[in-house]
Amino acid sequence: MPVSPAQAAAAKTPSGSTTDHSQLEALKGPFKTGPEVNKACLSCHNLASHQVMKSIHWTWEATSKTTGKTLGKKWAANNFCGSPLSNEVRCTSCHAGYGWTDKNYDFTQQENVDCLACHDTTGGYRKFSTDAGHPLYEDREFEPMEGPPGKKQFKAPDLTKIAQHVGKPGRSNCGNCHFNGGGGDAVKHGDLDTSLKNPSRELDVHMAKDGANMVCSDCHTFNAHQPSGSRYAVNPKDQHGFDLPKDDHNRATCESCHSQAPHKQAKINNHANKVACQTCHIPEFARGGVATKMLWDWSTAGKMGTDGKPLFIKDDHGHLKYSAAKGDFEYGENVRPEYKWYNGTVEQVSIVDKLDKYIGADGVLELNRIQGSASDENARIWPFKVMRGKQAYDPVNNTLVVNHVYGDDDTAFWKNYDYAKAIQSGMETAGLPYSGKFDFIETRMNWFTTHMVAPKEKAVPCAECHTRSDEGRLAKITDIYLPGRDRNPWVDLLGGLAIVGAIGGGLIHGLVRIITRRRKENEQ
Repeated sequence: MPVSPAQAAAAKTPSGSTTDHSQLEALKGPFKTGPEVNKACLSCHNLASHQVMKSIHWTWEATSKTTGKTLGKKWAANNFCGSPLSNEVRCTSCHAGYGWTDKNYDFTQQENVDCLACHDTTGGYRKFSTDAGHPLYEDREFEPMEGPPGKKQFKAPDLTKIAQHVGKPGRSNCGNCHFNGGGGDAVKHGDLDTSLKNPSRELDVHMAKDGANMVCSDCHTFNAHQPSGSRYAVNPKDQHGFDLPKDDHNRATCESCHSQAPHKQAKINNHANKVACQTCHIPEFARGGVATKMLWDWSTAGKMGTDGKPLFIKDDHGHLKYSAAKGDFEYGENVRPEYKWYNGTVEQVSIVDKLDKYIGADGVLELNRIQGSASDENARIWPFKVMRGKQAYDPVNNTLVVNHVYGDDDTAFWKNYDYAKAIQSGMETAGLPYSGKFDFIETRMNWFTTHMVAPKEKAVPCAECHTRSDEGRLAKITDIYLPGRDRNPWVDLLGGLAIVGAIGGGLIHGLVRIITRRRKENEQ
């Protein structure tokens, strides 16, 4: 049966779209650069860049709704790659724009907004890791720093084809950056990696094709290109209940779709008052066959091999366990989360903060302390990936430092492996005070575990929490009475009396029945 031109166009158009972009004159091309594509997009979508330019994806700055502190990638401390300041050319490969090479970047140039990063539907668009947010514009040979020796061939994407095949963001669009946060697949989050591009139902019931087949933006909603919610102030307990993700400007919660009473058993629903849904329904993270980093020790970086060249060592699984550029690593798969009370407030350390109040009794600097307790009515027990590290700081000024790692200059650490030069340069570029001295401090960072939701039949069994074993999941949650784990003399006494009473009551009842029956028999 012949196919009409309209049917042919519809077949090439992303599902749900009312426009076949390949037919638009503005997108005929050819396009040589990303900004050229953006300019063509703006000829129709004339407000889009202005909207993006107000978002955290563009500014990399945000004000915490709970603490009022200025955060975002530019200021919030982490124990992965450190600060993008002085490293913009490398770090901005995940910026929602083009050409952010240094601190003088002009954030008002709307042509530099990258539309394709979020709206490519071909899967062929990639930003190049060292080109300040640009994709390749011609094929190139490149030798990865941590890869095996030798150059690899990288192909430039077909910008014209991609511009003609745009649509709503899918998992791969978000994943190109968020699956690879921290410098590689699964490095940062633990519950986000490339296994979620096409997961099984057992790995994630929401994203699996034979599950809900959802994409990231079904929960992480956008309004005028502004992402809803904040990872610096995740909603600890949804007070609305069933409202569906599109009904307000808050990021969807489990309750948004499943309501506040999703279980048939009232007792399990009651648990949700003090236990986050994720605590029971994400038994482990890094379950998709991709290992996540669990430790990153920058203090050991800089070692050279016997050949005088930077040393790189892989473990038996092919993971880089030592990098001269970054130090020692440890990895984990199928990792059980750590559990903490969370009430909606995260004390996030910024690179300008004095560190004293964030250092715990164990001497470890907690980069984002999670607040909450059993007595806090807004708090629930949440699961976290806890990332441990060791990173440079200024012991005189008592602040973290900016480490200039990437560049072709004499001070870049990945060029000359000299921390003194790299930190001095990084702090000068950032315009921050520096004493000239550095040391290393142990750090800890908490990452909310909210993806890789298992099928209900794979939820955490009750006995893994309600147990006296030191290996119980909630062994460290000690400010609440947990049946099956804790002993309380009065509760034990009352429970014992109840058991004795029940047995005694049964015996007395049986004895009365026997006596009554015998009386009736005698009367007859």
